[in-house]
Amino acid sequence: MPVESLASPDQPGAAPRVALFATCLVDAMRPTVGFAAAKLLEDAGCTVHVPPQTCCGQPAFNNGDRQTSRDLALQMIAAFEPYDYVVVPSGSCGGMISKHYPELFAGDPNLAGRAERLAAKTFELVSFLTDVLGVTSVSATFEGRVTYHDSCSGLRELGIQSQPRKLLASVQGLSLVEMKDNDVCCGFGGTFAVKYGEISDKIVSEKAVNAQASEAGTLLAGDLGCLMNMAGKLSRKGSAMDVRHVAEVLAGMTATPPIGKVTPDAAAKETTPRGTTP
Repeated sequence: MPVESLASPDQPGAAPRVALFATCLVDAMRPTVGFAAAKLLEDAGCTVHVPPQTCCGQPAFNNGDRQTSRDLALQMIAAFEPYDYVVVPSGSCGGMISKHYPELFAGDPNLAGRAERLAAKTFELVSFLTDVLGVTSVSATFEGRVTYHDSCSGLRELGIQSQPRKLLASVQGLSLVEMKDNDVCCGFGGTFAVKYGEISDKIVSEKAVNAQASEAGTLLAGDLGCLMNMAGKLSRKGSAMDVRHVAEVLAGMTATPPIGKVTPDAAAKETTPRGTTP
């Protein structure tokens, strides 16, 4: 649906009111992704809001703690239900809200409807841009070869695969090369990496080999957890490969160092004793 024909249901003719759910990892580890998401949404004609927010409840849900996940979901529902759409720069958190919130409140006559309505208007960022707003290109430049990792939740729960590639094709100077097994898990899986460290390490080691074999200079994905996991393994292998969230490239916001890397100035500060001048 073209953005010109997409208006707020509450205010015909007005820009859609989009609530951005930044996610815990973005907020704590990579705020640039949140700013990039907001820019992409604003460029597409949306009015972007950032309601008070905390965790979506996925870690608790994945570990069987339904009460905690329900409590967190209730906070999310209350904060985000006034908006036309909820957009998330993460297939993992987006899948939690759109697929599992209804499950959490199934059978509850007071909350099931609210959970289902929030789920129906929640989208992963790139999917929202392409599938809902009808965006086919972005105004960004990125010189170099990139490869793309299809994160498990985004791919298998939300069907996100062609959408990021469609927008990346419009980035000036960018060349996309597909790596082997691009749709195979990176080994993160949230608490899976904590519970099954040896298995997780074997999986991400294979992913790192495939990423490097693509001979791309940059590895992209749409989930920060996966990106941090892969960046960590590549760094430990001594790889020079950069790792970024796809939103940063699509928004043209790549001045921030790649994930897991720092600028020379920042590195100097980290190694300089306090009270001395680098």
